[in-house]
Amino acid sequence: MRTGRLIALALFVIAALVAGCSGSESNPPEPTAGDWHGAIQTPGQPLEVGVTFTDKGTATIDIPVQGVTAAQLKDVTSDRNSVSFAIADFPGDPVFRGKYDSGSDKISGDFTQSGQSFPLVLQRGKVAALARPQEPKPPFSYKSEDVTYRSGDITIAGTLTEPQGNGPFPAILMITGSGPQDRNEELVGHKPFLLLADTFTRAGYAVLRTDDRGVGGTGGKLDDANYTDLSNDAAAGVSYLRSRPDIDSVHVGLFGHSEGGYLAPLVASRPDSGVAFVVLMAGPGVPGSDVLVEQTRLIAAANGKPADQVDTEVRQTGELAALLKAGDLAGAKELARKHNDSLPADQRVPDEQVGAQITPYLAALIAYDPAPALAAVRVPVLAFFGGKDLQVPAAQSEQPMRDHLAADPDATVHVFPGLNHLMQPAETGRLSEYRSIETTISPEVLSYVTDWLQQQVPTK
Repeated sequence: MRTGRLIALALFVIAALVAGCSGSESNPPEPTAGDWHGAIQTPGQPLEVGVTFTDKGTATIDIPVQGVTAAQLKDVTSDRNSVSFAIADFPGDPVFRGKYDSGSDKISGDFTQSGQSFPLVLQRGKVAALARPQEPKPPFSYKSEDVTYRSGDITIAGTLTEPQGNGPFPAILMITGSGPQDRNEELVGHKPFLLLADTFTRAGYAVLRTDDRGVGGTGGKLDDANYTDLSNDAAAGVSYLRSRPDIDSVHVGLFGHSEGGYLAPLVASRPDSGVAFVVLMAGPGVPGSDVLVEQTRLIAAANGKPADQVDTEVRQTGELAALLKAGDLAGAKELARKHNDSLPADQRVPDEQVGAQITPYLAALIAYDPAPALAAVRVPVLAFFGGKDLQVPAAQSEQPMRDHLAADPDATVHVFPGLNHLMQPAETGRLSEYRSIETTISPEVLSYVTDWLQQQVPTK
């Protein structure tokens, strides 16, 4: 359920490329020197990249959609006939091999990762920056402070934004979706939490957004964490906010996206939580195992896979989820290996990567049932979904969310038709659309949530 996914058991992340050049007094510089751009032709979602070659045999890569800028490449070689390069310490050992053609003035070849190859043609010029018109840019009309605090034996790092003035201000703690997320919840070039923090701070609220365990300035390791650990991290954030004199200690709330929609009610349902309100964006209303199975079915079907293949993937996902719910990580890893071996040779991932994402953290997510915590919440709650969300589908979670919150005297459940898991206006809801949609979060969502906050906790 990450801000863009519940979980991706077979995530194929591409992040590598490049080439270099060399020259001497007796030979002119290699023609590859300079800026180049192109797209790795992965099925259904080409990945735009930019490569800069120097005349010293080095090169860097830009991958705008993944937030990669001027990353140094290794094993850079080039001459007038061939170009090759690789990226170090990355899953799947990504490598590019191709050649420079003087007639077309292009570099053409294949990018290979995890045994799969995709065409890549580079032409001169810088890669275009992603169009993200909503992304906030400084100077800001509010205060921004990098902060740290403790959660048990780890340090959590984040950014606190506050309106101008002395306060005290009502405050919101942001909780990201599944997987390792930074404080902006950055995904495919979008920064949803940066936009939300900017929107809410301009409306009069202090907002704290933090790096997940093992990300940025936060310590620990997410793979080893369970839901007690993660809910304690969120509770520590609430305590930190309430301890500050510039924060209104009785009006501190939580905003959870996707998996954060599991954790926020878990914290708010604690008798001594001090949480005053909760906002859930695409927060599931059913157990993680159910979300994973339905997510698998919807995404496979949306990607045009044959019905029998969809059924196979759903069955395999259900089998894997059952083992994870039982806490049998060894069995789940063995099953993942069998599933991998059943694939065509060109679709398999290397043996060492099989089961790499099957961790105690994943088992905790899959086994979690949100019903008890949601039923125990007695503060104002806003839960909303996107009608085209394939990761936390509204058709699966809307009614259970209403049922679980029925005893809460102030709970609102809403569905935005036409929006996906990130609350972008979408055509199909497919994950491949996330990067191509310029809108980070639909303005109607920003207005709706801000209006709800102002009704529940009016600012001065």
